Amino acid sequence: MPPIPKKLIVAAAVIAALLLVWLGFAAWTDYARESAEAPATYSDFVTATERGEVAEVVFRGDGAHVLTADGRRLHVVMPVTDDLLKELRGRKVAMSFDDGPGGLVPRTMDVLDKLAPFLVLGLLVGVLLLSGGQFLGVGRATRVRPRDTRTVFADVAGVDEAKEELRETVEFLRDPRRFAMAGARVPKGILLVGPPGTGKTMLAKAAAGEAGVPVFTASGSDFVEMFVGLGAARVRNVFKTARANAPCILFIDEVDALAGKRGESNSHSEREQTLNQLLVEMDGIVDGGAVVVIAATNRAEMLDPAVTRPGRFDRHIHVGLPDVAGREAILGVHTGRLQLSPDVCVRTVARGTPGFSGAELANLTNEAALSAARNGRVVVTMNDFEAAKDRVLLGNERRSLALSDHERRLTAYHEAGHALVSLRCPEADPIHKATIIPRGRALGMVVRLPEGDRVSVSRAKLQADIAVAMAGRAAEELVFGDAAVTTGAEADFRAATDLARRMVTAWGMSEAIGFVAHAGNDPAVVRSERTAWRIDEEVRRITDEGMERARRLLLSNRTALERIAHALLERETLSGGEIGDLAEAERETEAA
Repeated sequence: MPPIPKKLIVAAAVIAALLLVWLGFAAWTDYARESAEAPATYSDFVTATERGEVAEVVFRGDGAHVLTADGRRLHVVMPVTDDLLKELRGRKVAMSFDDGPGGLVPRTMDVLDKLAPFLVLGLLVGVLLLSGGQFLGVGRATRVRPRDTRTVFADVAGVDEAKEELRETVEFLRDPRRFAMAGARVPKGILLVGPPGTGKTMLAKAAAGEAGVPVFTASGSDFVEMFVGLGAARVRNVFKTARANAPCILFIDEVDALAGKRGESNSHSEREQTLNQLLVEMDGIVDGGAVVVIAATNRAEMLDPAVTRPGRFDRHIHVGLPDVAGREAILGVHTGRLQLSPDVCVRTVARGTPGFSGAELANLTNEAALSAARNGRVVVTMNDFEAAKDRVLLGNERRSLALSDHERRLTAYHEAGHALVSLRCPEADPIHKATIIPRGRALGMVVRLPEGDRVSVSRAKLQADIAVAMAGRAAEELVFGDAAVTTGAEADFRAATDLARRMVTAWGMSEAIGFVAHAGNDPAVVRSERTAWRIDEEVRRITDEGMERARRLLLSNRTALERIAHALLERETLSGGEIGDLAEAERETEAA
């Protein structure tokens, strides 16, 4: 929990002091009133009543408070009887009954009990107003001091371009006068855009660590509030705090929760008032000083155009998924604290994790360490990384799943078909391994490792991938017949159809459709029924061609298919080299 502001402590102390003064005044009033009453005996009271000297009697608790005709006040302890009441009524003495307890403390506590709800409500309202919407620390920016910021650019790998973009900001925070003397202005705001887990937050911390300045962190959702004006007050307080500690960095994570596009129907909503305050703070009359605002989002398209324009977030930095070299560098950072076996090849692990973010690579490294610990070792081997990758991608091994002999044979031929067609298609990615050990929902799998990250993919590569996807069903048909095929190729068909549809609708790889984009997820695109039918026909043609190619390759390499399937049944897992040796053995036999 963040430290309580001094203003909040002072406000609570003032309110508590006022409450104590009020209680003291109430107690003093009760004491003064009761001390003015002289004690009297019951006999004195009876005598005064008979003489007609009693003007008023108030019965309270176990006694009576008496007011005489000459203004004296008496306090008499006596029982209340019917005869006494008749006597007082007959002499026309004013009488009243007070049900509350008597005495100084009970009467004061009785008043306090009645006023307690109003005091508590007033205390809460006062604290909320004086804290500017930061009650209990909600919505306050968390301050990280320079000595606590140990992250620097050397700790962030795989995002070299983003680090270079931020170095200029670091230089400005170190020496703002140098830029001011040259008449230059460093961007007020830097927007980091990229998928989750790519290191946007770590980049902001590293920039603060390199510059040696404090960083204030907050989330966009911290400023969103249902009470009118409270969110805007939080924005003002955060920027006021940042300016008071300049030079510094103000980091707003998930800024799209705060700076989403404004609508026309609810222009006076609390969310839009909060956004308007952010716009004013970033580019208003008040100079922001040496405060650099760094914001991060996964959805830049959701931001309001007024936020992303120059003068607010001047610079947009894309923090994308790392390539193979970036993944190798990230793994090098995370494996630096592990004891690695000599057989661990970080480059191979990086090649086998395309599409992994920095956070996912950190999780992969941790899973490998956990695998070593489960086996009673402190040295992490390559097998641990393989097990960790399979665990992350597909789930745990399901060795408890009891498969019949027929199901195991069918799975072996299915995976052997994928592996063999992949070997026989030169454009396909190299095989890393094949297994028939069930994981997650899959009964087996063939893992292929690309040589590197592809910026663009050729038509031949796509056609080869579709043929490889169809090869599992083709092998089932070839070995067991059409009647024995199963539902195991569902995921393969889905992947092949997706590739074929994008070839037709997005990449212009269909002569029948031509070079026209028909983005399937764009609601603005309206297709005619004839065009939709032609697209479906082209997708069908491409997938059918992939199936025919897979059938021809398997039929011409039937002996290799049998060898790979039998080896899988015997050993359950084969490496890419072992699969290649089994496939090449057939060619050597044919050549002989």
